[in-house]
Parts: sequence; structure tokens; C-alpha cells
Amino acid sequence: MSTEGSTKAVVTALGANLGIAVTKFVAYVLTGSSSMLAESIHSVADSGNQALLLLGGKRARRGATPDHPFGYGRERYIYAFIVAIVLFSVGGLFALWEAWHKISDPHPITEWQWVPIAVLLVAIVLESLALRTAVRESNAVRGSAGWVQFIRRSKSPELPVILLEDTGALLGLVFALAGVSLTLITGNGIWDGLGTGAIGVLLVVIAIVLAIEVKSLLIGESATDEHVRLIEQAIVAGDDVDHVIHMRTLHLGPEELLVAAKIAIDLEDDAREVAAAINGAEARIRAAVPIARLVYIEPDILRGRAARAAAPATDAPDPTP
Repeated sequence: MSTEGSTKAVVTALGANLGIAVTKFVAYVLTGSSSMLAESIHSVADSGNQALLLLGGKRARRGATPDHPFGYGRERYIYAFIVAIVLFSVGGLFALWEAWHKISDPHPITEWQWVPIAVLLVAIVLESLALRTAVRESNAVRGSAGWVQFIRRSKSPELPVILLEDTGALLGLVFALAGVSLTLITGNGIWDGLGTGAIGVLLVVIAIVLAIEVKSLLIGESATDEHVRLIEQAIVAGDDVDHVIHMRTLHLGPEELLVAAKIAIDLEDDAREVAAAINGAEARIRAAVPIARLVYIEPDILRGRAARAAAPATDAPDPTP
């Protein structure tokens, strides 16, 4: 469900941005508006970013190999990080450079004055539709989490990236519309430059946020608190496991989780009973959290349950092997 929803949101955003980019470029050629040029480059960068997300999703589906025994799930994180870099450099820095150029040498929009207004209004409608799709697909997976928490905690990078990109695109169009409108009203091209600068700052901020969040995924994040709780409950659900001594989890990809745990078993259990306890715990973990694809369990022996049962009630159990 998460992968299908992510792909749908990416494809919708890609289609909208390709159409918007063409119309913005036409408007820039006709009017010479720096805001329209910045928005054109912004849409081109967004289209390239969405293509990168689709490519990352495709490459991540490759199976494990001897050189990459845990598969390629993290490719989705790598391509999402590249998206942040492209958004920062191609989108944000170019817009800031164009803003400085226009503010240094402002000139009014004298020809085809209605074109940028019409293009921006149409683009706002199209971006709103793309954002609505991203919001709808995100609502299907974010549960009760707030939007900030969803963006920070999501293990699937595509939806947070598209949400931030579409939100940034919509705000950028509003900034461009304000800059162009004030330039047409006042005849002073500096407003066009200021609108372009606002777009640049917005894109740089979004790119930095994306880079920080995706970098955390690249380094390696643990399972969510809910999944950790479900895994621990599943392990001790059988009578053959006393408790979890310690456990580590790691996302190998958005839908691939590695679980490594050390469990306490009874001193009196023989090898067959220990193997059965491990197999039972693995089965319960996968049933409780289906994305737990790789499960490694190490048994550790504690003093026998019979000895603890015979001990005085005031004595604490001795956890040493």
C-alpha cells in the first residue's frame, strides 16, 4: 500500500510539473519575468526529481546478490537524497542568483502582461490537484501522526519528498504571482526580483529539511515505536521464551526490516527445545510485523525456572548465565 501510494503521488506530480514547466517557459520568453524563469527552472527541477524517485523505486526492487546480501532497498533513500541536492542547487541557488540579477537591474513587464498571471493561476490549480493527491495517499499511511511527525518519522521517502515539493511549488507560485502582480501595478521590476528571491529562499529551506531527514534514513533508522512494541510482545508470547534481553532493529528499506534479538531461555531446555523456541519466536515476529524480512535470534541461558520457583519469594531472580 505504501509503495503503490508513493508511486501514484510521484507520477501525478511528474505529469503536473511537466505541463506547468512548458507553460512557464513560454510565459518567460514572452514577458522576460524573472519570477517566471525561476518558476520554470523550479518545475524542471521538480520533474527531474520525480523521475529520480521513480528510478530509485525501480532499482530498489532488485533482489539480493552475493555482493549485496541485504538487497537494494536503500537505493530509494540514495535517490531521495540526490533529489534534495538537485532542489537546493538547481532550484534554490538558481532562483537566488536570478533574484540578485533582477534586483540589480530591474525592468518592468511591458509585453504580454496578462500571460504570466494566466499561467500562474492555471499552475496553482494544477499544483493544488497534485498536492491533494499527495495528501490523500499520505493520509492512507500516516495514521494518527501529525504532518511534521509523519515527515520526520516516515520510512518511505517518496511521500514526504512529494509533500514538501508540492507545498513548496504552491507557495512559490503564490510568491511569483505576488511579485508579477506588484510589478504590473507599480511598473517597478524590483518586485519581480523580490518574488524570485522569496522562491529561492523557500526552495533552499525545503532542500535542507529534506537532506536532514533523508540523511537519517541513509545512516540507518530503527523500527517505529509501535513495531518495536509488537515485536517484543510477539517474542515473549510463547511459553518457551522468558523475556527479551536486548534487541536491535534496522530499516534496510522502507518495507524491509532487520531484527536482531537475544532472548532468555531456560537452563533445562535441550537443543531441540531451544531451536523450537527460536523458530516460534521468528514466526510470531513475522506474523506481527510482516516487513520484518530478516530475523536473527540468539538464545542465552538463565538459571532454571524451577530453581527460581523454589527460591524464597523475597529473592530476586539471578539473570546471570
